[in-house]
Amino acid sequence: MSATTWVPVIGLEVHCQLGTQTKLFCGCANRFGAEPNTLTCPVCTGQPGALPVLNQHAFDLALRAALALGCDIAPWSKFDRKNYFYCDLPKGYQISQYDRPYCSGGGITLASGKHVRLTRIHMEEDAGKAVHDAGNTTRVDLNRAGVPLIESVTEADMTSSEEAHAYLVALKEILQYAGVSDCDMEKGSLRCDVNISVHPEDEPWRTKVEIKNLNSFRNVSLAIEHEIGRQIAAYEAGAAIAQETRLFDPDRGETRTMRSKENEADYRYFPEPDLPPIPVDAALLERERGLLPEPAAERRARYRTELGLSEYDAGVLTSERGVADFFEAAVRASHDGTAKDLTNLITNELLAGLAGDEIEASTIAELPCKPHQLAELVALTQDGTITKKAARSVVREMMKTGRSPAELVRELGLEQVQDTGQIEAWCRSALEAKPQVIDAVRGGNDKAIGACMGAVMQASGGSANPEAVRDTLLRLIRESD
Repeated sequence: MSATTWVPVIGLEVHCQLGTQTKLFCGCANRFGAEPNTLTCPVCTGQPGALPVLNQHAFDLALRAALALGCDIAPWSKFDRKNYFYCDLPKGYQISQYDRPYCSGGGITLASGKHVRLTRIHMEEDAGKAVHDAGNTTRVDLNRAGVPLIESVTEADMTSSEEAHAYLVALKEILQYAGVSDCDMEKGSLRCDVNISVHPEDEPWRTKVEIKNLNSFRNVSLAIEHEIGRQIAAYEAGAAIAQETRLFDPDRGETRTMRSKENEADYRYFPEPDLPPIPVDAALLERERGLLPEPAAERRARYRTELGLSEYDAGVLTSERGVADFFEAAVRASHDGTAKDLTNLITNELLAGLAGDEIEASTIAELPCKPHQLAELVALTQDGTITKKAARSVVREMMKTGRSPAELVRELGLEQVQDTGQIEAWCRSALEAKPQVIDAVRGGNDKAIGACMGAVMQASGGSANPEAVRDTLLRLIRESD
């Protein structure tokens, strides 16, 4: 085993599609899943004479992202042409930003306390998508061409796959909460490139390698781990590491050469002649700053201190902004002291249902049931109308139909029996069948009463109020002394 201590050096470049209705420089729809080449026009397909016009909303969202990440925003920026040839780039160049990006600086502090600095964020248009099939045929879908992107570039501040993963989780959370993007990696809304090198401790940095187009956080971690091992093995065998671009093969768990790494000179950047410089005034910045919601970290802290939730529950509720917004709307529609009951229904029923196959919705916002209905359901459990177990059955139906909880309780026959005479009759029968419970309770073992409670709940079909059953059983045992 080598005595050399190798230190990884890791930086990330993250491409995030902005959540606009239309593309960056034309009016074509920015929508995932359409038939190939149906969301195109002369501008995004690079037809002669077609001129780009900046989508102001895309620039506003880019500013919001910069504010959420603590960046310094330039008073003006410009677009440039990045020239390269590939089949998914119909113009032969990409409109991007080179020497005057719209912001710089900023960063993210990880839970470990490490601060990962951002070098810059710049805007650019996305390329199309090349689809390679098994028959060595490549087809090109230009629906994605011209979709607005921001590319955030970190300093090489990370030294492990764990730190890179933590950074990406935090970045995704910040961008989602800021309303900048859905950051859905399955749809390509968030894509990551990794720059990585290794060097012996106390020696200068060595040649870096770029790993392109990683489409999941898991693949980012696996690619980093493999590449660290590959580079260390090469150096210890006396070989050199080439500056190149590599791809990660998830099936084989390894990286492979894609092409030699380009330098900036290879792209022949020059200012985009068809777009004027972009000024930023104080009023625009303040407007976007005012649109930033409460960050996830602050919500988690507030849920713990003000609502009394556990760290785990607060983390689950804030894992997606849509979930947190749903929860807060339900809390506003509820009485005090219901946060924990609402949390249990959301985490154990709604989120579990979304993860299964029976619900058509894919996000909590798409569910037919609404936050105020969940609040109404919790109120029915608190006033004793139904049990918490029955509430779980009701919420499953609400997720499918969106019908009111009161209506479903009546239809399903789940209303608790409050008739004290009926409850007492069930309790007497249970005690007669289990006289040993009476002796156990008289001997100080109150837990023994559970055997009779189970019998009563079974006899009532689960409709008896558990608290009323327990109180009645204890009263009957005391009266029999």
